[in-house]
Amino acid sequence: RRSNRSMSIPLLRATTKLGRVSRSVKKQARNGRTIAMAATSDAKSWLQEDDRRMLHVVFRVGDLEASKNFYTKCLGMKETRSRDVPEGKYTNVFYGYDGEETNFAMELTYNYGVDSYDLGTGFGHFGVATEDVFALAKKIEQNGGKIVRPPGPVKGGTRNIAFAQDPSGYKWELIEREKLGKEPFAQVMLRVGDLQKSIDYYQDVLGMKLLRTRENPEYKYSLAFMGYGEEEDNTVIELTYNWDQSEYEKGNAYGQIAISTKDVYKSAEQIKAAGGQVVREAGPVPGIGTKVLATVDPDGWKTVLVDNEDFLNELK
Repeated sequence: RRSNRSMSIPLLRATTKLGRVSRSVKKQARNGRTIAMAATSDAKSWLQEDDRRMLHVVFRVGDLEASKNFYTKCLGMKETRSRDVPEGKYTNVFYGYDGEETNFAMELTYNYGVDSYDLGTGFGHFGVATEDVFALAKKIEQNGGKIVRPPGPVKGGTRNIAFAQDPSGYKWELIEREKLGKEPFAQVMLRVGDLQKSIDYYQDVLGMKLLRTRENPEYKYSLAFMGYGEEEDNTVIELTYNWDQSEYEKGNAYGQIAISTKDVYKSAEQIKAAGGQVVREAGPVPGIGTKVLATVDPDGWKTVLVDNEDFLNELK
């Protein structure tokens, strides 16, 4: 009996110790969940507090002079700024319909000695709004531009559209609207493999609103329009999901979209907390000093968030 009692004491101690460890693990798990919930809450709070807008889209061109002719004479844009970087062997030229402080722009990148790029199958087109598609299409042709889809009603609808093509092969949808808002640069269209995943990303990670959706069973595709404000006054992203295709080739022509943020470091934490992928950690760009971070959506389309104060200083 003494032997049995002496064996039960270590067993009791071990059981008690195991109970304490179990309670400690549970407590740590609860604390971990509490910290994670707090981080998620802070991330959502920052997403609501941050003042984001779409700044510009970056893409590569093989002929700057031909591109300038198309965007100024055919589409009526103006050059807002440019920079030549000999040590990097590239030139950037920005075009838009108004100042970059308030309006969306294009950042054309010309790499010395490279005259063509692969557009791939994932990039769709850009869009510009006009009160008269027929008149704009005529203007484009008169100035040496190319119309690849004549003006007329959209398939399955009554709204007039047309498609033009710039010297590098990028297509532009000409969208007829009864009244133009402050932003004629209407949209950037990208093809995606899972529409709901993409919508969730642009809402939860980048803080955009789902403005509208459209289904087209006849041609087997769905659209979702994402942005920071109504389409009449803001450039939006048009996500296109083709029902029979889930993967696309990126090519090397289209680059990325830039979005403003009040704090790239807080935005980086918010993106991670929301389940987004950061592919370039927050910090200054060497040689420029502007603070940025980069993230990619479920299909690999890149978005760069730019410190708004630094961005405005670039414009001075």
